[in-house]
Amino acid sequence: MGMLKAQGTAGTGSSTPKHSKSKKTKRATSNEKIHYGTASFYANKFEGRKTSTGEIFSQKKMTGASNILPLNHWVRVTNTRNNLSVILRINDRMHKNNKRLIDLSKSAARKLKYTGYGLAHVKVELLGKKHPGELAQY
Repeated sequence: MGMLKAQGTAGTGSSTPKHSKSKKTKRATSNEKIHYGTASFYANKFEGRKTSTGEIFSQKKMTGASNILPLNHWVRVTNTRNNLSVILRINDRMHKNNKRLIDLSKSAARKLKYTGYGLAHVKVELLGKKHPGELAQY
């Protein structure tokens, strides 16, 4: 009879198995004040689901999702095609493989007038944690 080969990582120079589960890493967010990129808007299937902040998502609220902008921060989103802008709060994250800058609620996308196109090139300005209306009072 022949000899059995031992399977594993012997001889590969690595002591970790090939199919090990990686630890969940914290997403890197950016505190840069201005970002340019592509915006999309939420599909209706997300209506009523919980967001990353624990809120219930509504297409009627002025909210957005981003993987690089910090949660619970206010942003001004400007459609670079028509110069329309809205102020909204980041309260959710997108799928980890999504390369878009921001995903808006449908009401925010309507105000920017890009729901007919599906996507828009936008400028996003980080305004901070305080509601912009509160900042004007000081």
